[in-house]
Amino acid sequence: MRLKASMRVLAAVAALPVLAAGADPVPASSLPRDSGDAAVVRGGIVYRTYCVLCHGAAGKGDGRAARMYTPRPANLTISPFNDAYKEMIIRGGGASVGRSSFMPPWGDELTDEQIQDLIAFLRELRKTGAPAG
Repeated sequence: MRLKASMRVLAAVAALPVLAAGADPVPASSLPRDSGDAAVVRGGIVYRTYCVLCHGAAGKGDGRAARMYTPRPANLTISPFNDAYKEMIIRGGGASVGRSSFMPPWGDELTDEQIQDLIAFLRELRKTGAPAG
């Protein structure tokens, strides 16, 4: 049952267009701000804004820019890393943890809430895989 709910949340995020900063795609009344599902939806927006170009729409490391990099961006649907490690990579970039220097540091760009929301989205992505398209 939880898997179906997670897939619906990911499908809803996938249906959202890439938005300009500051846009509010989900009506405030639709999800409680502190709910896990709301964090996943917000994290999906962060993902589509900052990550999709390299990691791809489905999170498999096959975004439009992926072919420019060796090593290729990580396949986030099979990432073995825990949330704390993902946070270190997001904040400090790949080089900060001995991985690819092509993964940029987002710690100065994203708020703490955006990073936690992104991690919530990545957790769901890892559990369910990404919806097509």
